[in-house]
Amino acid sequence: MTPLFYLTFGATIFFALSLAVFFFFTRSSRASLQRIHEITHHGMGFRRSVPRGSDAGRRFMVMVQWVRARLGLVADAELPERLANAGYKGKLPADIYTSSRIFCPVLALIAGTFIPYERAFWMIALPAAAFIAPNIALTRLVKRRREKIRMSIPDAIDLLVICVDAGLGLDQALLRVGQELGNSHPQITEELLQINREQRAGKPRIQAWADMAARSELPDIDAFAGMLVQTERFGTPIARALSAFADNIRLKRRQVGEEKAAKTTVKIIFPLVLFIFPSMFLVLLGPAVLSIMRGMAAMGQ
Repeated sequence: MTPLFYLTFGATIFFALSLAVFFFFTRSSRASLQRIHEITHHGMGFRRSVPRGSDAGRRFMVMVQWVRARLGLVADAELPERLANAGYKGKLPADIYTSSRIFCPVLALIAGTFIPYERAFWMIALPAAAFIAPNIALTRLVKRRREKIRMSIPDAIDLLVICVDAGLGLDQALLRVGQELGNSHPQITEELLQINREQRAGKPRIQAWADMAARSELPDIDAFAGMLVQTERFGTPIARALSAFADNIRLKRRQVGEEKAAKTTVKIIFPLVLFIFPSMFLVLLGPAVLSIMRGMAAMGQ
């Protein structure tokens, strides 16, 4: 390999690391600037802009539906629910998902024909992987969104306690918390605003909370919805119940952290044995072994 190759490879790695560090350190500042912009513009709530599809995009989706009808592919009944759990609602994400599962295997098949060795294997393996890849990506997106919702629950509970103590009703407090957490925790904001929209549409309050727990499939959200249902049915003071629930969540988080910290002593054994100990043995025993080998060679002569 020429020095130009090493120079190009090093420059690529350097620029990639620089971009990663830049986006990591400026992510929080962008969120803060956006929040300041909302406050200075008369306290705008959380709004997610929905991009409008172009004529070419609509024609492409019509072609996708035609291809799916010709191939006899039946739309998955659980797909809209899975996309909603991943944070994507509407018809456009479903069309994009379906089109990716139709055209990605075709592109992978074409790419497999350009591989010079084991061409038949790659022409079968690449389309199969391309067909499975959208499903795997969607599953990971659902898990990532649920994890973000789980991490945002303590902040939402704290703000909810403050709003209820300030005199707001539960519905108004949920709406206010959803508006305030739009930048820091947009995932739980969508869930809270969804509850507000469902209640405005006429759905009972208890049913709306139960649906939120069913969508999230998180134990903390299930406990939160169950606590709200109990306070609604039995008339328990909501502020006291929310405070107790927040303390319980913090206790669980602390116990989980202590459990993970206790497991690190066991998990660190494997990198110590496989990576650190051999290096230490080479550094400490290497010179002694070389000296012994030289001495034995001299004695043999």
